[in-house]
Amino acid sequence: MDKLKQRQQDVVRLTASDGPLPLIDLQGLPRFEPGWVWLVGAGPGDPGLLTLHAVNALKQADVIVYDALVSEDILSLASDTAEKIYAGKRGGKPSWKQSDICDELIRLAKADKRVLRLKGGDPFVFGRGGEEAEALIEASIQIRLVPGISAGIGGLGYAGIPVTHRDVNHAVTFVTGHLAGDRDAEKMDWQAISKGSPVIVIYMAMKKLPEIIRELLAAGRSIDEPVAVVTHATTPKQAILVSTLEQVVGDVEARKMEPPSIIVIGKVVNLHDKLGWFPSL
Repeated sequence: MDKLKQRQQDVVRLTASDGPLPLIDLQGLPRFEPGWVWLVGAGPGDPGLLTLHAVNALKQADVIVYDALVSEDILSLASDTAEKIYAGKRGGKPSWKQSDICDELIRLAKADKRVLRLKGGDPFVFGRGGEEAEALIEASIQIRLVPGISAGIGGLGYAGIPVTHRDVNHAVTFVTGHLAGDRDAEKMDWQAISKGSPVIVIYMAMKKLPEIIRELLAAGRSIDEPVAVVTHATTPKQAILVSTLEQVVGDVEARKMEPPSIIVIGKVVNLHDKLGWFPSL
C-alpha cells in the first residue's frame, strides 16, 4: 500500500506541471507549411499523451484554434509568437458555431498562416473533425490529420478500466450521449446497441444520462450491471464513480459530478479496483 501511495504521489508531481515540459529533439518531423491547416488531436488532457506530431505542430503553428478541453499545459508548448483563438465546443458553454469555425480556418489559411486546429481527444471520434476536413478540402486548403488518443480509450486507461479484456468481452461500442431520444429523429437504436455489445462507452452523456439508463434498462440490461463515470480523465482533477445501472443517476447527482466525462457500462468496470493506478478524487 505504501508503494502504491508513493507511485500516486509521483504521478501527481509529473502531471501537475509548473511550466513547459522538456521537449525531445523534433528533427525529422514534417515542416508545417504556410497556408496549411493541421487537424490535431490533443488527447484526453495529460500533456504526456500528445503525439510527437502534435508537439511538432504546436512548435511551428502561427495560429492555434483550440477547443475548451485543451489544457493550458498543452497550450504552453506552443511557440511564444503563436496566436491562440478559443473556439469553445463544450456542452452547455458558449461556443462558436461549427460553420463559423470552418470559415475561420479557411480565412486564416488563405492569409498564408500555419493554422493548427487543436481538438481534445481524437478529431475523428465525435470531434467533428471530418466536417472541418471536408470544408477545408472544398475550399482547396491543404490539410494534415494528426490522430490523438481518444478519451474513451485513454481516459478509461487512466481509470484502470480496459475497454476490452480477454476474460470479459471481445467487442465494445462507442456512442455519443447527445442522441438519447428527445425526438424520434435523434433516437438511436438502444435495443440493438444493448444486445450487440457487452461493453458500451458513452461520450458526452451527463446531460442525458437518465434517458440513456432508461433506454438500456428497457432493452434488457441488468439493474446490477456495473457502470463507471470518469470525469476530467487523465488530469489531476480526475474523479471516478463506480455504480450500477440502477443507482448511477442518483450517485452522480449526489457526487455533483460534471462534464467532461466518459461513461462505461459493462463488466470491465469491475477491473477498476485491481487495475486503478492513477490518483482520482
